[in-house]
Amino acid sequence: MITPPRERENTKMGVWWFVMASFMLLPLIYITKILCITSYSKIQKYMKNHIKGDDEKIKRPCNCRVPRGNRGWPFIGETLEFIASSYTSKPVSFMHKRKSLYGKVFKTNLLGKPVIVSTDPEINRAILQNHGNTFVPAYPKSITELFGESSILRMNGVVHKRLHSSIGRFLKSPELKAQITRDIENSVKLSLENWKLKQLVYVQDETNKITFEILVKVLMSLGPGEEMEMFKKEFKEFIKGLICLPIKLPGTQLYKSLKAKEKLRKMIRRMIEERLKIDKTKDTMDLDTTGDAIDLLVRDMSDEMGRDESDERLDVIAGNIIEMMVPGEDSVPMVMTLAVKYLSDYPLALKQLMEENMNLKKQKAHTRVPYAWTDYMSLTFTQNVISETLRMANIINAIWRKTTKDVEIKGWGVLASLTSIHMDEENYEKPNLFNPWRWDQKKGVVATSSHAFTPFGGGQRLCPGLELARLEISIFLHHLLTTYRWKAEKDEIIYFPTVKMKQKLPISVKSHTN
Repeated sequence: MITPPRERENTKMGVWWFVMASFMLLPLIYITKILCITSYSKIQKYMKNHIKGDDEKIKRPCNCRVPRGNRGWPFIGETLEFIASSYTSKPVSFMHKRKSLYGKVFKTNLLGKPVIVSTDPEINRAILQNHGNTFVPAYPKSITELFGESSILRMNGVVHKRLHSSIGRFLKSPELKAQITRDIENSVKLSLENWKLKQLVYVQDETNKITFEILVKVLMSLGPGEEMEMFKKEFKEFIKGLICLPIKLPGTQLYKSLKAKEKLRKMIRRMIEERLKIDKTKDTMDLDTTGDAIDLLVRDMSDEMGRDESDERLDVIAGNIIEMMVPGEDSVPMVMTLAVKYLSDYPLALKQLMEENMNLKKQKAHTRVPYAWTDYMSLTFTQNVISETLRMANIINAIWRKTTKDVEIKGWGVLASLTSIHMDEENYEKPNLFNPWRWDQKKGVVATSSHAFTPFGGGQRLCPGLELARLEISIFLHHLLTTYRWKAEKDEIIYFPTVKMKQKLPISVKSHTN
């Protein structure tokens, strides 16, 4: 039977639309920074408990009603429009449009699933403040495959609290900050010294190099050299698997990333074994030594399990070290890059920031006292610039969660949007304007501790390295501003699948002495 031409054409068009829709949907399904999935009904209950503090009141049956909204097309729902907004200069427009139509909480359909979207700071705060009895982390299969069963992301309750507290104390300790300040300064100065030899400097690439060296120094005391380059090569291959199809066949990205992780694990495990050999020559482990993250986890292992040096335990520590590298390797360099981008676009902010940092440099030259980490953190306007960059950049625009209890509205989840909070006119006047002065508390503007400002998450899973990240960015900005003037080439921010500069932010620099 011969198919008529018109029917053949319609069939081709139908297949074409199906393929295109599938192609656009697949990447989004495995993105780690978009959805915060949990139960709408559990959020209602938790908020009652959180706000009223009355356990008896939340025992009453929940009269749950699905909020207003639009489910969109069958299966794909409103996913295509959600993706399309991410390619615009205002990626939060998808949320804002529906918020204006239906309110701060509305229904939609994303990734083939019915979803309740929350753009309410109080609801998001409730999720972040929860201690694991209602909400626990949930991540795409590619993430769980790469990080494994013993991942920090999968930890919950007492085990997670213990490790998170240990890492937090280590990263926030004044001893580490004093120790790492010199290392950050040296890495930044060495990198900046090479910039004057280049016609164009690609800031995104340069900040990645700086932060990677600092990161491995903090975590495992690994310095520049052949081993560092090998580690960097395998780590780059490893993180490619964070956003990919969860297929482990030879040749697939997940397969390659798992192989890269195995090489990284062996390298780190050798370092751990060397530390343990040294420790065996001592009667007790030196608990007062700051050391690095390997030392911290080895001490924690000894405290918890007595000197368990089994292969499995050492592999867990190695895996934790690899996992701790992921947020620091991506987020911090992008904040540095975007700070340069925003300052280039707003000369008044750049002028005041340069004056503040030049004054500190002159003060240090006069007293001949080396920089301390407190000097960098005391730069008020610098911290304002960092806060404003974090707010506008939205490197982490949401956090994955799932409920540990049955849901009354079966099949529904909740997407708690962090980006929509940071870009909401109710929380920030003219949110699309880069305005570091808004963080001046003397003017009564919302403080960085507010639940309307959550670039590092919150609750028990608040990023333990947030203070170290601010220190690193402060040192970079100080030495860049006091060394060079620059002119940025035209570039734009890409928000999908992760925040990046389209051209890696090329700039030309001139020394202040010229």
